[in-house]
Parts: sequence; C-alpha cells; structure tokens
Amino acid sequence: MTHSKDHAIVIGAGIAGLAACVRLASMGLRVTVLERHAQLGGKIRTTPSVAGPVDAGPTVLTMRHVFEDLFALCGTDIDAHLDLVKQDILARHFWPDGSTLDLYADAEKSIAAVEAFAGRASAAAFARFSNKAKALFEAFDQPMMQSAKPRVLNLIQHVLAHPNLLSKMGGFSSLRTTLKSDFDDPRLVQLFGRYATYVGGSPSHSPAVLALIWHAEATGVWCVKGGMHTLVDALAKVAQSRLAVEFMTNAHVERIETRNGRVQGVALADGTHLPCDIAVHAGDPRALATGALGPSVQSVGQVTRKTPRSFSARVHSFAAKVTGPDLAHHNVFFAQDPDSEFDDLMAGRIPRDPTLYLCAEDRGLGVEPNQMERFEMIANAPATAETSDPKDLEKWHQMIMTRMTTHGVSFTPTPGSQNVTTPQNFGAMFPASLGALYGQSPHGLMAAFKRPTARSKIPGLYLCGGGTHPGAGVPMAALSAKHLAEAIWQDRTSTSRSAQTAMHGGMSTA
Repeated sequence: MTHSKDHAIVIGAGIAGLAACVRLASMGLRVTVLERHAQLGGKIRTTPSVAGPVDAGPTVLTMRHVFEDLFALCGTDIDAHLDLVKQDILARHFWPDGSTLDLYADAEKSIAAVEAFAGRASAAAFARFSNKAKALFEAFDQPMMQSAKPRVLNLIQHVLAHPNLLSKMGGFSSLRTTLKSDFDDPRLVQLFGRYATYVGGSPSHSPAVLALIWHAEATGVWCVKGGMHTLVDALAKVAQSRLAVEFMTNAHVERIETRNGRVQGVALADGTHLPCDIAVHAGDPRALATGALGPSVQSVGQVTRKTPRSFSARVHSFAAKVTGPDLAHHNVFFAQDPDSEFDDLMAGRIPRDPTLYLCAEDRGLGVEPNQMERFEMIANAPATAETSDPKDLEKWHQMIMTRMTTHGVSFTPTPGSQNVTTPQNFGAMFPASLGALYGQSPHGLMAAFKRPTARSKIPGLYLCGGGTHPGAGVPMAALSAKHLAEAIWQDRTSTSRSAQTAMHGGMSTA
C-alpha cells in the first residue's frame, strides 16, 4: 500500500510526465514534477507569432477517453477545462495532379468521397480496409496497447484463438505491401502509407499492423480551442490545485542517485538534492542508457543504444495570411514520388521531394479565422544530432515554399527559415534523443516488443513516455503512464504484503 509520506519525482513534464503525476498523486503519493525547460509540455510546444502562440508539435487529440480518464482522476471533467471541437473532416489531401480527397468522421461520407475520387471499386476497397483496421485495433488493444508488458507468446496465442486476424495482419509483410493488395489506386496506397510516419517510420519497412492507426483516427479527432498547449496548461492546473502536485521548471536533473542499488533521490545541476522513494523518467529512455542521468542508472534501457532511431522532422511554425484552395484543419500535400521520399529518409538524407503536412490551426473551430492565421508545416527528416547547415536549411525552405505555390497556396508575408525547428534543435531539447521524435524505429515485425517498459531493473526507478511501451503519439504516451502507475501500485502493494508477512511471522515465533 502507498502512504502520504511516499514521495515520487517525475522527470519531464511532457504529456507522459503530466499523466504520470496525475495517476501517482491520485494513488496518494506526494508528487514533484521536474522540467528542465521554462515551459511544461515537452513536444507539445509553441512558438510565438503576431497571431499568438503557434502549436509546433502535436495538433489534435485522438483516443479522447485516455484524457477524460486523467481529468476524472483529478475529480473533474475534461469539458469543464477545455473546449474540444470534434472534426467533421479528419484531413484534406492534395496530390500534384490536382486531385483532392477529404476523409470524414462519418464513415459513409468517407466512402462516398472515395467513390467520387477514385470510383466504386476503390470505395468498396476502402470500406474493407476500414473494417480491417477496426478489427486490428480491437484485437491488439488488450494484448498490446493495454498490456503493461506485451509478450510474443501471448500475442501468438491471441492470434491463434482468432484465425481471421492472421490475414488482416499481413503476416511478415510491410504496411506498403499490404496496402498495394488492398487498393488499386496508388494515391490511396500513398495516403494510408502515411500512417507509418505517425510513429516515425517508413511504410515500406513498418509492419502491416500499423493500418490500425486509421481506426484510431476514424473514431474521432478533436481540436483544442486555443491550441494543444491549453491541454498541458489545464492538466497541470488541475493536478496542482486538486492533487497538490508540485511543479518545478528550469530544473535540470544532473543525475538520479541510488543507495544499495535502490533509488534514493535526484541531484539537480544547481546542486540541489531532492530525496524520493520513486523516480519516474518521462523522457527518452536513451538518456538513461547513455549515462546522461548518471552512472548508477546507466544499465536501464540499453536496448535503445542498439536499435535504430525513428524519423524526426523539420517543423515550420508561423503566422500569415493565406490564399489558395480552401483548407481544413489537417491538410496533406503529397509528394510526386513517395518512394523517393522514403528512400532519402532511409539513407539519412533530407527528402528532395517531401510530402508536406499543413495544420491550419485556426480552422475547424466553428468560427471564421482571422486574416492572420497560425500554421504549422511538418516535413519528415532523418534523426541526426549533427549540426545543420544554415545555407542548406534556407535552400530547403525556399523549396517547400515553392512546392506550396504549385498547389496554389501562398502565404503573406512569406515566413522565413528562422521559424523552422530542425532535428538538431529537437536533439538539443530532448537529451540523448538524437533528434528522433518517436524514440526507437517502428521498423520490423518485432519493433513493438523492443521498447522499454514501465519497470526498470533498479528498484524505485520507472519509465514512461513515447519512447517506452506502448509507443509514440500523444494518446500512447499518456497511456504509458497508466502502465507505470499500475506497476508502482503492484510493486508497493507486494512490498507491503511482504512486510506484513514478515511481521506476523516474527510475532508467531516470538
């Protein structure tokens, strides 16, 4: 059992760290959150503009129930703190040939849109694909996403008990290979192949089961009025006011300290020592493995030093007036040749012909946007800690601005390259990540089983975040905190029972 005197320190105030502090405080622990930056949120971050803060990270919520649970643990309701707007249009897609396709929250509207876009056969194929994605999501939710420590044997037993899953999983095939068998229209192969990039991978190298991401999106996408950073602000506020969580910003953890092999506390770069019973690392686990948090915990997460990193991105956040085609909240401008883009990424090169994701942050909120709108543009890039060449960045920036004009989209004033966050910038923000935004690479059938889980081999040290199980993305990172809390509860309950058994045993032999 836990006691009010038990102190947990959470290192990192991204969405996983925030979810962890809520769950641990609701269990009765005293919780302190340490954030090395001046602002909370981690990858849910903003940059300033004349139109207000621009989200420069995640832009929407999916799997809303994960976040409803967090506010409920604080004794309140998410709708009392956030204005969430469910999107009718999930995303608007543009191709170089001038064709466009909207996908909707309403399944029948999406089927009709695909039929108008690519014909009746493609609409039927899309309906079958949607059913497959739903079946995969429902099948993998419990044995994988909801399991604190997924095991290959458990998954095999689950699949054997549901033989129809085997064909839907695509066996040992990649996502791209199975999509080619699902769709005759190469544009639809290109569209649904993009879901591999949601976890930092290439569709030609990621497992076919990632098709389930489509179901997670199809079941609902919500915009947060004011931007995603308001989710961070609201969650931190209720955790502080209702659960007495303490937040410390500009708190750079130099090392996690142990005594007799067990966590004892943390030491900050300014010389402060904070004792604790539990330390939660809510950052990239590679920071532990590389010794960035001290030699006493370097044995944790060693798998992250051996496995390839996920992709990163160049993220452009700015405010401007826009002219051109009508934009939704989510817009995707596809490359001419998807193979070229991913060939470059796999070779560690900035793509010469990238697909561009454009979030029109003031659209889809039920009100007419101001003339000066906020935008975030994302292009996949390889993860690298090496210094980028400003001349190369400027040349790339001019190229993507030209690309947008070929789609008829023009921004006034034209944003400058100074508004671009590079993989090198991300590497500096998030220690030992090498700029990777999603932790380990999702490539290969066994990738999901190689991520570190909540428990570490050091008593008192636990992990959560997008670099741990169940994986990257805002809802998955938040869900990792649930696994973390369950592991801590089980371990401390077990310890309490052992102590009681020893006490009663001692009394009986006295």
